[in-house]
Amino acid sequence: MLSDLEIAQAAKLKPITQIADKLGVQEDELEPYGKYMAKIDLKILERFKDKPNGKFITVTAITPTPLGEGKTVTNLGIGQALAKIGKNVCNTIREPSKGPTFGIKGGACGGGYSQVVPMENINLHFTGDIHAVETAHNLLNAALDASILHGNKLNIDLLNITLRRCVDVSDRALRHIVVGLGGKANGYPRETGYDITVATETAAVHALTTGLFDLRKRLGRMVCGFTYEGKPVTAEDLKVAGTMTVLMKDSIKPNLVQSLENTPVIDHGFPFANVAHGNNSVLANLVALKVADYVVTESGFGADCGAEKLIDVVCRQSGIKLDAVVITCSIRALKMHGGAFTLKPGQKYDRKIAEKENMPALERGCENLKVHLENMLSFGIPVVVTVNRFTADRDKEIDSVVKYALENGAYAACAIDPWAKGGEGCIEAAEKIVKACDEPNNFHLLYPDELSIKEKIETIATKVYRADGVDYTPIAEKRIKLYTELGYDKLCINMAKTHLSLSHDPNLKGVPKNYRVPVRDIRASVGAGFLYPLLGEMRTMPGLPSVPAFVAVDIDENGKTVGLF
Repeated sequence: MLSDLEIAQAAKLKPITQIADKLGVQEDELEPYGKYMAKIDLKILERFKDKPNGKFITVTAITPTPLGEGKTVTNLGIGQALAKIGKNVCNTIREPSKGPTFGIKGGACGGGYSQVVPMENINLHFTGDIHAVETAHNLLNAALDASILHGNKLNIDLLNITLRRCVDVSDRALRHIVVGLGGKANGYPRETGYDITVATETAAVHALTTGLFDLRKRLGRMVCGFTYEGKPVTAEDLKVAGTMTVLMKDSIKPNLVQSLENTPVIDHGFPFANVAHGNNSVLANLVALKVADYVVTESGFGADCGAEKLIDVVCRQSGIKLDAVVITCSIRALKMHGGAFTLKPGQKYDRKIAEKENMPALERGCENLKVHLENMLSFGIPVVVTVNRFTADRDKEIDSVVKYALENGAYAACAIDPWAKGGEGCIEAAEKIVKACDEPNNFHLLYPDELSIKEKIETIATKVYRADGVDYTPIAEKRIKLYTELGYDKLCINMAKTHLSLSHDPNLKGVPKNYRVPVRDIRASVGAGFLYPLLGEMRTMPGLPSVPAFVAVDIDENGKTVGLF
């Protein structure tokens, strides 16, 4: 059996100019990065401003195992299938972070015969977007510390600095650090830490902006800390927002690549879905919706994470509306939620137990699917459930999940096999999705802007996570009071929570009951336009497992990459 990397390396790619031609992207709107990658100039939006948007579909999932259950594979497979049935389609996905790429989960290019290519380039440096964001974000940090060192004219309170530096690898040793050691020439000592780049506000701004001048405004609004008088200090105050914009002016242009079946894919933006808002860039979607009749995107992790944030953060800010939702699931994950086995990050996967027939556990696990299905239906849009077929799955198991989904409100449900068969393995699902998109819908947000901070948090916790209520630490209460006084209470909420449970606790599988959500702290991403509560022990800098994915990566005697999935 070929590895994902071997399949990708054997692919016959078309020049990116040919992929652009399919979408009607003109030569002067395309900025090639080599033969198979390019950026799309944002002036294309002006040319297509009067063209109606295409249909917008997101692929989300049940609560996954730490191994992932195939959202990207499903996303790309459905896109390939829509092309096979004659639809003008474009996929939009997030760029991979080197945190998961070199950690546990792997990259973000799909797998098998539903991949986006060139896979090696995309999973590593790609077009440099993450580097641009990382540099801009760390420049803001440097400007802040320099301002304090050179007389502290802004009167910044060293004990009330909210900004942290970033790096795009998982490095738990950087979670809590002290900077400024070694004497006055090196600054003032203070406690701080690092976030992974894709979890920063700068990365969120990059993904949520609608254009260059909007980017400039958002970066200027970013709050770094507070003065001794309690006033916010912004990037504009530090006179660094303009340079940050210049560093990112090319990175906000969407990246055009292709699938293994040479269908167009816009791969742009990279926010995590458990910490950040978990969806590809708004600009990727805005461009795709003008050049294609069907746009298939992907919302990170379970529907309680990325899909809720797509609706309540991305759609709220951009005005984009969804036409359909796809919830994908696997027999493996459903059995885990039903108690057949446990699987923790870094833990060895026991195939014999996980793949053994266990209908009672599968039936219990379907309760997790039901909650995600009910949640997505509550937003007023049709939902198609897909069962991502693994090699050990039995028809009996798949049929029972399909039947369960239909009985619990799914517009349609079917098995898919994108990993082994590419677009051909998703034809039935693609046909059902087309029909779902033509259904009338009542798409709406979960809560209005006018609710208080606590009301918004509690709405998400009780209606989406099914918690009994919310508890706040004293620091969280203090933040709520401050943010309300500053007028930040009108911002939307982006919950930072584990992706491994509907709750805040990764050990609670299935559908947790009789629990309350603890809010440890709340951070303000004013430039991005949201507040993000930290639930439980949620970290903004991941750590590496005992055997990270990078140990298998190397070059062979011919200089060819090996071991990258």
